[in-house]
Amino acid sequence: MESALLVIVDAANVVGSVPDGWWRDRKGAAERLRDRLAADGVPGLPGPAEIVLVVEGAARGVPSVAGVRVESAQGSGDDHMVDLVAGRADGRPCLVVTADRELRRRVAELGAEVAGPRTVRP
Repeated sequence: MESALLVIVDAANVVGSVPDGWWRDRKGAAERLRDRLAADGVPGLPGPAEIVLVVEGAARGVPSVAGVRVESAQGSGDDHMVDLVAGRADGRPCLVVTADRELRRRVAELGAEVAGPRTVRP
């Protein structure tokens, strides 16, 4: 999927954008987000996408499923996402889904587009 859009989703930020009790089961909330992404993708994207869900803290260890690669950040989730953006091959197009202002600034400096949590959450 070399030319497919790389979509990096900040799981903690997206899950935390809706006060639905996610704090009682962070891993379960990340799994529900993963499953929704696997089923629905990212609405409105004009073509194929590779979706990477970055988890951290109590949500570490969520397994990947068909259509969504899950990466557990060993340290800061934000740093891990910046590394993913910086390491993409051949200037591949990239979209980072987060509301975190500092993360948005950091990835935009590396050429990524940014979108808020509503992009992937109803």
